[in-house]
Amino acid sequence: MKRLCLLAVAALLTVTAASAAPPTHPLPSFVGLAIADKNRPEEDRALDAQRKPAEVLRFSGIKPGDIVVDLMPGKGYYTRLFSRMVGSKGKVYALQPAEMDKIAPKGLESVRGFAGKEGYANVTVLVEPVNELKLPEPVDVIWTSQNYHDLHDPFMGSPDMAKLDKSLFDALKPGGTLIVLDHAAADGTGVSKTNDLHRIDPAAVKSELTAVGFQFDSESDALRNPADDHSKGIRDPSVKGNTDRFIYKFRKP
Repeated sequence: MKRLCLLAVAALLTVTAASAAPPTHPLPSFVGLAIADKNRPEEDRALDAQRKPAEVLRFSGIKPGDIVVDLMPGKGYYTRLFSRMVGSKGKVYALQPAEMDKIAPKGLESVRGFAGKEGYANVTVLVEPVNELKLPEPVDVIWTSQNYHDLHDPFMGSPDMAKLDKSLFDALKPGGTLIVLDHAAADGTGVSKTNDLHRIDPAAVKSELTAVGFQFDSESDALRNPADDHSKGIRDPSVKGNTDRFIYKFRKP
């Protein structure tokens, strides 16, 4: 009887401990090493508190050996991290629509400054018209951060989103993933706030991508901010760097 009581107590303690502290997945070492990369500029490191790379990159599922596309890479914050994560057996394509390169050339100048160089030899820059985005080979992951909304803006030539999204779908290997990280607009606003506030309704992203064959896989709340009421532009001092951002993962069957 005494032994049975002890076993019952032990079982109860196990359940209680599990409820109080649910298990967490350890950060893959290659993610941690990418973040700690000594070649990352201070400008990038200063953004880490806002961008939470450990949580975000863990969710991405990118791993050594993968072929990754950083679509509209900005100054290369994620490009550098992906380069380290995929390693020497992987590749990273920094893919910039020509239309964006014309209005924001400084970002790509930054990426060109390290692409193919020591430490980032696996990075290749591609510049193509938005309606003709093509990749030299099938890829494992397409990533776009804080820029999917820009594809709907007049300065991009208002591309046919169904055609563009289908080109992304076709570029992926079967089972490959597309990850969209962007500034959330208010529910029900669709794509109406992409130009003035530089935000997009997450439901609109899901609708567009599933319409061309993507399966919605999962989402991360690592960058969600309930204090952001979605009424201000992303550069407003009250929300700049801390907007409510969603991260959606889609899979090609």
